[in-house]
Parts: sequence; structure tokens; C-alpha cells
Amino acid sequence: MSDPIKHECGIAHIRLRKPLQFYIDKYGTPLYGANKLLLLMKKMQNRGQDGAGIANIKLGLEPGYRYISRYRSIDPNPLNKIFEKVGKKFGKARKEGSEEEYHSEDWLKRNYGFTGEVWLGHLRYGTHGKNGLESCHPFLRQNNWRSRNLVVAGNFNMTNVDELFDILVNLGQNPKEKTDTVTVMEKIGHFLDEENQILFDHFKDQYNNLEITQKIEDELQVINILKKSFKDFDGGYAMCGIMGHGASFVARDPAGIRPAYYYADDEVVIVASEKPAIKTAINCNYNDIQEIKPGHALIIEKDGEFSEKQFVEKLLPKKSCTFERIYFSRSSDPDIYRERKKLGELLVPKVLKAVNFDLKNTIFSYIPNSAETSYLGLMNGIDEYLIKKRKEIILEGKPSTDDLDDLLSFRPRVEKLVIKDAKLRTFITGDSERNDLVANVYDTTYEVVNKGKDNLVIIDDSIVRGTTLEKSILTLLDKLDPKKVVIVSSAPQIRYPDCYGIDMSRMKDFVAFRAVLALLEETGQSYLLDEALANCERDGHKIGAPNYVQALYDPFTQEEISAKVTEIVKPKGMKADLEVLFQTVDNLHVACPNHEGDWYFTGNYPTPGGNKVVNKAFMNFMKGVTVRAY
Repeated sequence: MSDPIKHECGIAHIRLRKPLQFYIDKYGTPLYGANKLLLLMKKMQNRGQDGAGIANIKLGLEPGYRYISRYRSIDPNPLNKIFEKVGKKFGKARKEGSEEEYHSEDWLKRNYGFTGEVWLGHLRYGTHGKNGLESCHPFLRQNNWRSRNLVVAGNFNMTNVDELFDILVNLGQNPKEKTDTVTVMEKIGHFLDEENQILFDHFKDQYNNLEITQKIEDELQVINILKKSFKDFDGGYAMCGIMGHGASFVARDPAGIRPAYYYADDEVVIVASEKPAIKTAINCNYNDIQEIKPGHALIIEKDGEFSEKQFVEKLLPKKSCTFERIYFSRSSDPDIYRERKKLGELLVPKVLKAVNFDLKNTIFSYIPNSAETSYLGLMNGIDEYLIKKRKEIILEGKPSTDDLDDLLSFRPRVEKLVIKDAKLRTFITGDSERNDLVANVYDTTYEVVNKGKDNLVIIDDSIVRGTTLEKSILTLLDKLDPKKVVIVSSAPQIRYPDCYGIDMSRMKDFVAFRAVLALLEETGQSYLLDEALANCERDGHKIGAPNYVQALYDPFTQEEISAKVTEIVKPKGMKADLEVLFQTVDNLHVACPNHEGDWYFTGNYPTPGGNKVVNKAFMNFMKGVTVRAY
């Protein structure tokens, strides 16, 4: 993506289903769980580099010993920092104990942290609040009763934080912050306490307190806690929680917006935000990796038994995020790889028209690195077109030997024209610094273009702000003196903010929205802005209100908006002709048929809170407010 954006986080959860001694004996190391968690998180490091955290719970440890361990870090390489600290603990254990003790579950658990059977990991991109250590997951809610301890980490954003905060206050709590992370954890924690109390009251006349503690741990119904806790949540989430006695859950939002997958066998249950991470960590068959169903939670009991249970009514149709497929998730997932290639292939008709079918004088390239797969799909589509044209020419006439040689030997021209300096990351800077850096993020390859004659077709996986195109890429490409530059987005026009975990919340950031503002002005329809603002101020904040911003796009075709985007991003003084093309929403669904979450492009939000957020984002824009809309 030429305009990288902060995005959702990654979760990783491992439950060893047998005692730690089993893994020590079978694999020769007490680090089995730690090593698997490290692999999971390393393979999802693309999902979060602002911070990381892990937690571990030991099962069956008698009172008097610490049984919950947690490390978090906001170092430049937080994952390495955390696991270096874990490694030092085990190094210390090996140094201080005998060989027999180092390979003894009982000795390790009593003396060293991170020797438990329940693991939780989190990779963070800070889309809200400060990027301090206290903002890093997992979050910990402590209690002297083992079954009342709660550790929470998630990939989520809630659209109704204010309402959730008020619910907590009405429950008698006094939350320390009004953030979705705190409100979510405290709400789950409240009903965890309540479920514990219900069981305590039930058993208090039958057993002594020590016996009651064990009964509660054996009979605590996690599903009851989730049904009560999540019923008011509006947002996208994959939420993982582990309790001090060893039970855990991974809950997925009712529209299936945020991803969550799991694999289970006799030894382990493993959960991650992406399939390839699980495949790498456990080397299982892809077909054995299951998707947690929307509105369901994978619940792992204290004894290691697991089941998928519905805790909230599903929202239909399923609206899994298409940005997962276009950009965020690793393309090593075979389904995602095929989908991204299909997105490129479906752009062929538009591209051929843009270069007037002059493939002999057209060079194809891509914006590194995430657009590479859609580029392969585009080139496959061009090859298919050429095969069809060759067949037509041969069947319609009798070309000479020389003409036939030229016809059969012709290949599309491909070059690496755009080179990215991986050391410069514009998305970690503020708005004031970004423009100073974007001009230097990319470089180009010289002396491969026939000056004044060649067209350049450059595919990008999506275009958000258009800043990097204008400030860097197009200026670089124009130095090559092409006849025309065609920038092709494998995603449709991004028109609306996200509110479910991806940091795209301000209307003015979208070049498509800026294009519509210009078109409204040029066509004398700027009054529609005032009408939309009045509608938003009247009832746009209410649940059930329509998305009033959609009315601003209605007067214009996709082609008209694309043409205006072309004008906006074209640098002053650019000599070459320029055309910016976008994927259609229909083609997006052809390529990603099982992922219908297209609100970025259509404004059709999957939860009631989505319309409230987009209306607020528009009001913020009209009033010059630059804060996020949720």
C-alpha cells in the first residue's frame, strides 16, 4: 500500500492439554509452549509493532506460589525483548537447578514464571490513546480467588464505548479510564465475579470454603459470563480471555468482522488471527484449521476440553473484513493468495482500455511490497488476453513466418520500477512529519523506459490518502519520461471510515472524499454538505440512523470520482498523462466471495454503531475537529 495505515492487532493463544511434564519428556524441553507462542507471534508481527505482551498461567499449583506471569514491551522490537526475558528465566533455571530439576514440572512451576500450560500473546498497533506500556495487552484483573483472576487481550474496537462506560457505572463500578479495552475487561470481570458469587452462594451450605473454591473452578460456566458481558457490545472483535484457574475463551463478534482461527489435537489447542501462523507453529494440515464462527466463542475448560458455543445472536449476512484479504493478512494463506491474484486479474479490461491496448509500448510494475500478489494476477490476466488474441489472429489469417515468430514470441514488458526503502515508515509519524518523509520512501529504476513512448501501469493494493502518490511515486515515475502513467488500485475507492479496529477514522484523509468535495463544488451541489450535516446533527448519533454521508457520493459515478482523484494526486509540473483506476465493488466480491465486509467502499456497516460513527466523522470534518469519531 502506498499510503500505509495502522491497523488491527494480532492475538495468539495456546493451551497445553496435558501436564507440562508430558512436553518435557516428549520434546526434551520445558520451552515447548514458549517456543510455539513465539512462532505464532513472529508470523503475525505484521499485525502490530507498537508493542507486544504475553501472559502465562500455571495449572494445579498449590497456594503460596505465583501462578500468573506477564511481560509487556514497547521497545523498538518488543517481541524479541519479551522472549529474551523469558529465555533468561529458563537460562537461570538451568543454571541454578540440576539437570533433573530443570526437567521437572514441579520444581519449575514452584520456582520460575512462564512454566504454565496456558499462554496468551498479543501484538499491538496503537489505533487509540497513548502508546505507553500501560496500553499494551494483555490486561490483568487480579483477585485472591484464583477463578476471579482475568487476563484479556484482543483485536477489537467498540463503537459504543460511552454507553459501555455508563453501563459499568450503573453496575456500581468506577472505571479508571473511558477506553474500550478497560470497559470490555471490567464488564467481563464484573460478570466473572457474579458467576463466582452465584456458585459460592449455591455451595455455601454444602461445603467448607476450601471445598467451595474447587467446586467453583470445576463448574464455572464461561458461556454464562460471555452471554451477559457481550450482549451490549457493538464493534468488531476477536477477544481472548484466560482465568486464573485455567479456563479460557476466544470470542468472535456476531458479524465475523475480525478474524480468529484455531487448531486442536490431543496435545494442544492453538488460536491465532491468521491461519499461516498456526500452520507454521504446529505444521498441521490447512484443512484442520477451523474458523471460529461469528457470535461464537471457543471455550477451553480447566481440564482442557473445548467446544464452540454461541454467546450472542449472529448478524447476517456474515461481514468479514475485506481489508484482511486485500492488505493486512499474510498472502501465504492459500485462500488469500488466490483472492489477491483474482483482484489483479479482474482489472485487466480497465487496464487495456487505459493504455489503448498498446501492450508493445506498456511496462507493468507494482507498488512494493503488498501489491505483488495482485500484480501477479494482473499479469496472468494479460497473458490470458494475449493467448486469446494470438488464437484469433492465427485463425482469422495466415501470418507469414516472420509475423508468426513475432506474434508467438511477444511477452508483456515487466520491470521493477518502484523500489521501497523499508527503513522509512511514514505511518509511524504524525501528519506534520509525514509529508517530509514520503518523498524519500520510494526510489525508481532508470533507463528502462522508452522516453515519450511507453505507458507505465503500476498496481497498488489500495489508495487511501493519495499522499505518497502525489509527493513521491508519481514525481519519480515522471522523471522516466513516460508517455502515460496508469495507477491501478486492486481495491475499490475508500470512501468511509472504519470503526472496528483499523485506523481510518477521519473523512478528510480519504482522497475519494476530497474528490467528491471538489465535484460538489464544481457542479453547484455543495448544499448537500449542509443537508447532510443537518441530518447528522438531528439524529445521526442515534442507533438505527442511516448513513447520511452516502448521499454525498450518489450524484457521481465511480469514473467521475476516479477522474477527480487523478487531478488531485497529479503533481504540479508532471509532464506525462495520468489516469488512476479503481477496482469495482462487484469485482471485489467476485474475488472474495466469503468476505462481504465492504463498508470502507460502500458505507454499508455491519453493526448499528457503524452509521453513528460515520455520521460523527462527517460532523467532525464539517466543524474542523480532527479527533477520531469513536
